[in-house]
Amino acid sequence: MANDLSVPEQRTAQKTGRWSKGFEWGTIFWIGLLHVGALAAPFFFTWQGLVLLVVLGWATGGLGICLGYHRLLTHGSFETYRPMRWLIGTFGALAGEGPPLTWVAVHRKHHIYSDQDDDPHSPRDGAWWSHMIWLMPRTPSPELKQLHRRYAPDLLKDPVMRWLGILFIPLHFVAGSILFFVGWLGWDLNMGLSFLFWGMFLRLVYVLHITWFVNSATHMWGYRNYETTDDSRNLWWVGLLAYGEGWHNNHHAFQRSARHGHRWWEFDMTYGSIYLMERLGLAWNVSRVDSRRVKAVTAASKSKLLEEEELEEIASTAPDVREAILASSAYAESGSSVSV
Repeated sequence: MANDLSVPEQRTAQKTGRWSKGFEWGTIFWIGLLHVGALAAPFFFTWQGLVLLVVLGWATGGLGICLGYHRLLTHGSFETYRPMRWLIGTFGALAGEGPPLTWVAVHRKHHIYSDQDDDPHSPRDGAWWSHMIWLMPRTPSPELKQLHRRYAPDLLKDPVMRWLGILFIPLHFVAGSILFFVGWLGWDLNMGLSFLFWGMFLRLVYVLHITWFVNSATHMWGYRNYETTDDSRNLWWVGLLAYGEGWHNNHHAFQRSARHGHRWWEFDMTYGSIYLMERLGLAWNVSRVDSRRVKAVTAASKSKLLEEEELEEIASTAPDVREAILASSAYAESGSSVSV
């Protein structure tokens, strides 16, 4: 019986059960196609292609995923105009990581069950599992819809976010075609192929892996500023490569904070973008962690104080995001994410 199993055995049995519904062949083909295309990139190197990779990597990975999918849509770290929200969401969709509805729902579930049995991608189930294999078991359509309703009801109300899911694959075909024809018509065929393989395939593989490293590496290696109840760590090289997302222990301690770097050396490029948007009048209600709250969490002697800190964060969240987080009864059951 399940109750007779040890905790590691239970986790193994649960992970094995995730394959009982088959494989997510579309996702497997998509990931495989991108990696095969990335292998061709060195044969079509140009400096223009490299610059394109860096610029589009930042636009889709830094702005689209880190700033958009993560800090704006998932945690409500700041507010912005609806057209800007849609534009940033489109950048995120062009990062190859799936529709915003699914991304946000999975990430909210991760925070509720972080490194527990129901965490979608915990390294406790294996490093490679948390990095990318967790994407490959099949999730039947009814379960996916239930995931969206439970963890991302606020995004379900937004028709643009729903359409970004429908247009996820077509958007990439359009983007790849534009890159190829701009390079070909602007220069020559070799430049067109360089733009395609560097600006599309290699760029997508880079953005995918730096995001996946947040799920895997920053729950295994690094240092901790806060004693959270999960395995989150701050890892400097993920912090640099993933535009500030690598200061993951800080993020798990203060999930809604727009700024993930709390020490002077913890450079957070994504927060810099949010700060610039705020100065330009494109962002407001930016959530920040007061230094007194940081000291209170660090020096707290009772977990109740830390639970109150987290509930205070949720209470100050934008109403639609707050309702989505609290809609899951699992939140109350999971307890505080920070303890001593």
